Order: sequence, then structure tokens, then C-alpha cells
Amino acid sequence: MKLPPGPKTPFWMLILQFEADPFGYMDSIYKRYGDIVTLMFGSTPIVYVSNPLGIKEIFTNTKEIAARGELNQDFALMTGNQGVLQLDGLIHKNRRKLLMQGFHGARMQACARRICELTEKIMSKQIVGKPFVAYPIIEDITLRVGIEVVMGLREGERYEKIKYLFASALRIGQSLIDKILGEWDLGRWSPQRYRLHLRQELFQLLSAEIEERRSQADSSRTDMLSDLIFACDETGETLSDEEVRDLVLSPIFAAGDASGTAISWALYWIHSIKDVRSRLLDELDSLGENPDPMSIVALPYLSAVCNEALRIYPTQLFAFPRLVESTVEIMGYELNPGTILTGNIYSTHQREDLYPEPKEFKPERFLEKQFSPYEFLPFGGGSRVCIGGTFALFEMKLILATILANYQLELVSKRPERPKFGGLICYPASGVKMVMHSRRQHQEQSQPLVVRSV
Repeated sequence: MKLPPGPKTPFWMLILQFEADPFGYMDSIYKRYGDIVTLMFGSTPIVYVSNPLGIKEIFTNTKEIAARGELNQDFALMTGNQGVLQLDGLIHKNRRKLLMQGFHGARMQACARRICELTEKIMSKQIVGKPFVAYPIIEDITLRVGIEVVMGLREGERYEKIKYLFASALRIGQSLIDKILGEWDLGRWSPQRYRLHLRQELFQLLSAEIEERRSQADSSRTDMLSDLIFACDETGETLSDEEVRDLVLSPIFAAGDASGTAISWALYWIHSIKDVRSRLLDELDSLGENPDPMSIVALPYLSAVCNEALRIYPTQLFAFPRLVESTVEIMGYELNPGTILTGNIYSTHQREDLYPEPKEFKPERFLEKQFSPYEFLPFGGGSRVCIGGTFALFEMKLILATILANYQLELVSKRPERPKFGGLICYPASGVKMVMHSRRQHQEQSQPLVVRSV
């Protein structure tokens, strides 16, 4: 077997270089080695692919290549061993189907008003003229939305505790010092020990909620947790409390983390480029007062802005890894069993043949061309594509629309926002510092933008 080319640098050093400048590092690797490159993790080759044809081969070949849950065990620390990322085969297919019910179109429309209400409620607390950091505020909104959509909780002591624990878990381990300290057992001060403490408390609260829901047996509830409690597995048996608990964790983490990051980046780009903001406002104002949710979601330029934000700094840098189980040919290379294949989302989104001037924020590229799911893949692809991708875009559009329609915001600094890598996601390094000047003038005498019930 002849592997694709790649650096001979020890893996730990590659990690440090990547942590220091993730996008710069990936750009240099792509420039030197092209769109298929091998990194060695000990004796295991990890092949990264950023060619749409190669990515299609990986996502569509389910005979020689498997999307094994064992490759995602790093997530099990916070999402449990029976989360959808850790499952395989028929069980994985069944659980994905159960979770997807929670993102059904009718339900998404029903929660649209709530997304706008939450956004308005939290944004209205900002003091005019006083700078604020957008990222934690947006994360608070998306986390609240996630807990409500997934668990059906809106208020109360348990809701507040669960929200606090999720927010704490999202923050731990983001910094480089946390990652370094995580390798050492420093007792109660260790990030690893703190993570386990958070997990234990979170699991206890979720288990208590599940037990109460089972005893109440209220089949009229329409949240994802209730779906799972009353659902049957592939054998016709109800899911255990532990399975239900693990399954609801990933969607909430994704809601708070990935969605919050994508919206924060979008706010940065929109307020960095005057023409983008002006065109968005014209499009939003064309809907009049109290537009229905699908009118907002269908706005072409708003959609293009969201897609471009996800393209230039994708919240998910890589697709979930696949394992070669029998010899397979990918892009002319014969790969042996045991090789790990990973779709490089970031580098694919930076290809000049697909996206001319890839470093420039140009939403219009999504109005001029329709990209294939192997060319634009912000949520991964194949059998492991993010189950909440459609909802994430829906939520992204509604939150941005509510903020832009109602508030006159400005970036505090003209300096470019830099990405900071943490976990699997690249956050805005400064958190996007902004200042609110006022409500938008033509909105001052009217109600905040909300969507009417459907």
C-alpha cells in the first residue's frame, strides 16, 4: 500500500502547530500536499480528503468503508456511551430516525416564535452605548432554544441547573492550557476531573427528569425527550432511561456550541461589510411586520449569508471519521483495512476552483451557483451528517433576522476577528465585541420582529 503524501512531523507536534493557527496550518498542508494527505497517529494512518470526488467516494461507499461509532468515543465523556455518535448499524439508523422526528417541519415552525421571543428578551437587556461580547450572549440564546426543543423545559430550578451545567461543560477544555492540564491528574483542579463532576451532576438531573416524565406519561408533549420516552427500538422494546439520557445530550450540546458559534461569526461578517448589512436589512424590511417563519427562512440573501459564514469558518472543521474495513481505492490510492478516512470540510470550502477568492466573504456566490453536498458540507455528510443541520440553519436565520431588524449594532474594533480552536470548533477569538447604538429607527414605535403562528 502506498499512502498519500504527508508530513513526517510527530503527531503531537502537528497538534501543537494546528492549535496555534488551525486555518493557517491547514492552508499550508493543502498548498504543499494537495487535496489528499496522510497524517500518522502512531502506526495508524489518518487520510484527510478535501476533494469533492474523493469525499463522495468516502460518504457513498458503505461496503468497504464504515462510519464506526468507536471512532467517536472522545465524545462519550460528556454524551454517554449510547449517544447517536457512538452507535452503529441498525441501532444507529433507528435512533437517528427517532431523533429526526424532533426536527420535523411542523415542529420547527411551532418553535419559531419562541426563538424570536428569546432572542428579543435577551438582546433587550444590553445597555445602549455599553460594549458587550456577542458570543456568550448568542450561546445563551441557542442553548435555551436547544433545551426547550429537545427537553421541553422553559423555566424552573431544574431547567436553570441543566442550562448552567451545559454552559459550563461547553466552556471547559476550550483553551490550550486546559488541554495540556487535561493530560495530568491534578485532583479536583484537573479539567478532566471537573468534566467528570459536571457529567455526574448533569446525568443525575436528566435521569430525574426522565423518571418523572415516564411516571406522568403525558403523550401530548411534543419535545424530543418525550418522543424518546414513548419510542420503541428496533426490536419493539421501549428505550431504557440511560439510552434516552444519552440520546438527548448531543443535540443540546450541538445547539449551544455549533449554532452559537456560527451565528456569532455571521454577526461579525455582517457588521464588517456595510453592503452585506444594508442588503440584508432591505430584504428583511421587504417582508413587512410579523412575517411567517417560512418567509424568513426562504429569504435568498439571508440564506446566502448564513451559508457563506458556514463556508469560510465552518463550525465543524472535519466530517466524522470513517474506517477502512477492506481494501479500497480512494482517489487512485489503494488503502488497507485500519486506515482512517476523514473529509476535510475546511479545506474543501477553501478550494479556489469552487470558491474564487475563498478568503473573502462573498454571500452572492451562493446565489450564483448551487453546490453539491460534497462541495459544501458544513454539517458533514453521508450516514453521519448532523441530524440538526436543517434546524441549525432555521434557528440561525431567525436569530439573525430578529437582531438585525430590531437593533443598530456596530463592531467595537475594526481589527479582523481571529479564529480560536477549541474541541472541534473554531470560535471567534475575542467573542465578537459589539456595541448597541439604539433600536432601529423605523422600529422604535412598533413591536419587535416576531413570526406569526403557523
